[in-house]
Amino acid sequence: MLNGKKVFALSAAVFLGGGLRVQAQQVLPPSSPTGIVKTVNGVTLNVQALRPDVLRVRIYPADRQPEDASWAMLPPSRLTRFPVTLEESGFRTPVLRVTISADGRLTVADLNGNILQQDAAPAAWDGGAFRVTKIKTGDDHFFGLGDKPGPLDRAGEAFVMWNSDTFGWQESTDPIYKSIPFFIQMRAGRALGVFLDNTYRTFFDFGRERDDRYTFSAPAGPLDYYLLYGPEPKHVLNTWAWLTGPTPLPPLWALGFQQSRYSYMSRKETEEVAARFRSGRIPADAIWLDIDFQQKNRPFTIDQDRFPGFADMVHTLSAEQFHLITITDLHVAYLPNQNYAPYDTGKAGDHFVKRNGQDYIGPVWPGPSVFPDFTQQQTRAWWGTLYKQLVADGVSGFWNDMNEPAVFVYPAKTMPGDVQHRIEEPGFATRTAAHTEIHNIYGMENSRATHDGVLALRPNERPFVMTRASFAGGQRYAVTWTGDNSSTWNHLRQTTPQLLNLGLSGFSLAGADVGGFAGSPPPDLLTRWLMLAAFQPIDRDHAVKGSRPHEPWADGPEQEAIRRRYIEERYKLMPYLYTTAEETSRDGLPIIRPLFVEFPHATADNHPLDLDAPGEFMFGPDLLVADSPSPEEVAPYEVHLPPGIWYNYWTGERLDRSAPIAARDNEIRETTAALPPIMVQPKLDELPIYVRAGAIVPMQPVTQSTSEVPNGLLTLRVYAPGPGASCSGEIYQDDGATYNFRHGAYLRQSFTCSIAADGALNVDVAKSEGNFTSWWKEIRVEVIGFAAKSASTESRAITPEKTSLGSAVTVPSKGGAMHITFQ
Repeated sequence: MLNGKKVFALSAAVFLGGGLRVQAQQVLPPSSPTGIVKTVNGVTLNVQALRPDVLRVRIYPADRQPEDASWAMLPPSRLTRFPVTLEESGFRTPVLRVTISADGRLTVADLNGNILQQDAAPAAWDGGAFRVTKIKTGDDHFFGLGDKPGPLDRAGEAFVMWNSDTFGWQESTDPIYKSIPFFIQMRAGRALGVFLDNTYRTFFDFGRERDDRYTFSAPAGPLDYYLLYGPEPKHVLNTWAWLTGPTPLPPLWALGFQQSRYSYMSRKETEEVAARFRSGRIPADAIWLDIDFQQKNRPFTIDQDRFPGFADMVHTLSAEQFHLITITDLHVAYLPNQNYAPYDTGKAGDHFVKRNGQDYIGPVWPGPSVFPDFTQQQTRAWWGTLYKQLVADGVSGFWNDMNEPAVFVYPAKTMPGDVQHRIEEPGFATRTAAHTEIHNIYGMENSRATHDGVLALRPNERPFVMTRASFAGGQRYAVTWTGDNSSTWNHLRQTTPQLLNLGLSGFSLAGADVGGFAGSPPPDLLTRWLMLAAFQPIDRDHAVKGSRPHEPWADGPEQEAIRRRYIEERYKLMPYLYTTAEETSRDGLPIIRPLFVEFPHATADNHPLDLDAPGEFMFGPDLLVADSPSPEEVAPYEVHLPPGIWYNYWTGERLDRSAPIAARDNEIRETTAALPPIMVQPKLDELPIYVRAGAIVPMQPVTQSTSEVPNGLLTLRVYAPGPGASCSGEIYQDDGATYNFRHGAYLRQSFTCSIAADGALNVDVAKSEGNFTSWWKEIRVEVIGFAAKSASTESRAITPEKTSLGSAVTVPSKGGAMHITFQ
């Protein structure tokens, strides 16, 4: 109870899917100030410190305090409070100073006086609508808001949050599928996260109307926002995961290559696609079935004529190490008295949304359809039971599409705003809400129901759910993708900023339809897309009905060979990728990251280096992918590496970029003080990748699926650090499927290296943690950037083997500590 009479300490640990523990601080009694409540001109400002670096700001008319509830936030974090020191006009924490002016304007600064955010005017109200106006400087850059098209930096743009079915969206299209009202503001190298916890049709303007202002507003709902201070962007991302949950650890197979199409039309065609992957030695882990596997597009049915012996087909695919993922759209065919169980059981349980007191019926793929009322806890539980037969048949994952929700009624393409949802949910008042309030969370609650239902049916198996629509916090339940993109060079280019902003918004596991969904990619475009997607979190090739083939073997042996090589590289890097996925399940750092996340101070004036380097991103903490900013062009393009020593991933070439990046003055780059960018000549079969010095990257032999045990050695690629620096790396392993890692069934092993005073390179392998048995019996330590003439362990001398990248030695491994010296 938080009513001032009785206060309990929050639970010390809350387990999420990936194993993150959310440590909640004790809620303090009212006698300990945790913020300030001030009423100015009939408007109340309630600013509370959740932690020294996290503020919650609630503003409301003094006579209309809104309900204190959230679909996005984790309750233990949202309810945490931290003691503050009151000051004349506000308060301070050990990190921040909060000031409220006489007219109700809020200013937040660090303790050095650097203003992080400042109101340009008091919050403005127009009935139930509100508008917040902040001062914007020329140094401000904005990132996040999910999969919105456009540049990585949102500065100068404006966006609407309203989940929308937008087939064939273009770079100027807004809104599209997801509403994640969270962004990171970078100002002079300092990061501040901002989350507006409002589910209505919110609006963000980052300087389109006025270049000295940015605003966020909504037509209704609470004015309730959170400020997450860094100053480093990594810390903001850690805190965002603390507030809303990280992306949980997926099943290992979800990181493999996945093949889909709208649609594989029969069992025969599906099995032929699987057989072609195996005969062509192209690694793959999953095949997807779109709506045509169902009877008349009705969810949770199977067309027995085209897919006879469905369960047998699933088992046949499983024997070939393929996982099957099936679509399960949320629209339930309106079929009273026709023995259609999803409708009959849903109607009997009163699980459908209402309009004018009757079940709302709208046209979608099956024809007239009804829609589950996912804001009811009991409805989500019912929805989960519908997966029982598919789970029993062995289906591995589920795809929640069309859940904006999409309805074939134009121009709205969704439910009318007066459709009624019944909220029956812990933490919320039981009440009825209009669709205008629920629309943006409807897809998230659909994926939540699927996730929780599948988990109930397979309690010790990690669910795999993909959703098209979602809201902040939806990463707890599902992976996502960027929806119905197009087979164009521009959409290939657009993929990188979309996935980076999704990662910054919490969705670390995200992808884009490889090759583009709408249209038919020319051979070179499909090849380049398959190459790039090999270094993205979800690697799914998908295509619209009627388009030409998208499978990797399309377009002949020359293109197939290039595509196979890059997919194979992804599987070689699977230990690195899975280790990174496990990291993000604990700390919220996305798998692919803008450069400024790892290198926030890479430029002399602290502007994000990404502004100079579109097309570049970090794949995990150590690999930099440098695709062309205009991938269809044939002219050389610039690659901007952060300051330091880098290595060419493919050749091992050492690149010393230690000179500082030049400052920019009035957008004129001064080049005399910095190294010029690297110029890269585009080639069809080459994607530039660089590794930063000091990285230790674990790799494995190529397998045809993640279910196949690698045959050979674990390779540790040690990229020699610069003078006076050290290096480190890690590998994480478990069974790739269950939650047994929570009980010690995992392996974690760290690696370090350093340059000794005599010039020797020392590599140390720590004793492994956990009780999971690794697949490798030997480790191959390959050093790059260090000319090794000899090597030794504690017990013997070893002659290094010369490789195309450097030198290597092979040593036995039983999980114990080892020390290897290269000289």
